[in-house]
Amino acid sequence: MNKFDLTGKVALVTGGSYGIGFAIASGLAEAGATIVFNDLRQDLVDKGLAAYAEKGIRAHGYVCNVCDEEAVQAMVAKIKEDVGVIDILVNNAGIIKRIPMLEMSAADFRQVIDVDLNAPFIVAKACIPGMIEKGHGKIINICSMMSELGRETVSAYAAAKGGLKMLTKNICSEYGMYNIQCNGIGPGYIETPQTAPLRERQADGSRHPFDQFIISKTPAERWGKPEDLAGPAVFLASEASDFVNGHILYVDGGILAYIGKQP
Repeated sequence: MNKFDLTGKVALVTGGSYGIGFAIASGLAEAGATIVFNDLRQDLVDKGLAAYAEKGIRAHGYVCNVCDEEAVQAMVAKIKEDVGVIDILVNNAGIIKRIPMLEMSAADFRQVIDVDLNAPFIVAKACIPGMIEKGHGKIINICSMMSELGRETVSAYAAAKGGLKMLTKNICSEYGMYNIQCNGIGPGYIETPQTAPLRERQADGSRHPFDQFIISKTPAERWGKPEDLAGPAVFLASEASDFVNGHILYVDGGILAYIGKQP
């Protein structure tokens, strides 16, 4: 018996049309899951559907703002009608605003908290009843190393991801009795379109200063690739992790274990 087989499972990956969400969803699909995802606009959903189709994956896309509780409840009901009850939820949708704390407005802070913390609560709340009814469920929250560490300009993001880490533990605490496992993945620095400017070579051929900083802090001496997150996600979505609950799996090349080189 293959405990990593996800055949017959329905997996919702929020914000899964590109980047980390797309890579995780692709990994779940390769393991047999049926992929459902959302994005804010139809054009973004259409791009996601085309990207999945290019990989030979038949995904189902929905327009939904995950901060809107009524819209999320309606989407989950529509997914049940169209595809089936959600077995696996990956709370991936998120934003970051790199603004020094003293320059950040309360409105900007609230927006980051809303997308990165309130939305996972809203989507999990919508999915858990179906999981209870089925007698099993997997929730994977995309946390961050900022669940553990602080850094300049990311006060809202770190606060949200720290809160998401504790929401993960609390969902485990409340719903573990229903055979629901809620765990987190904490990515390190990953090669995505958003981080591409930080990895561009300088005019003299040298690394970008931030790129140098990350390489020096990572024992693996490289940035992670989105695909590096697929295996951990499959593990946490599968029967192989049925007794793993309330855990944050950091996929960071060793950064959190490493104090750094002596200058």
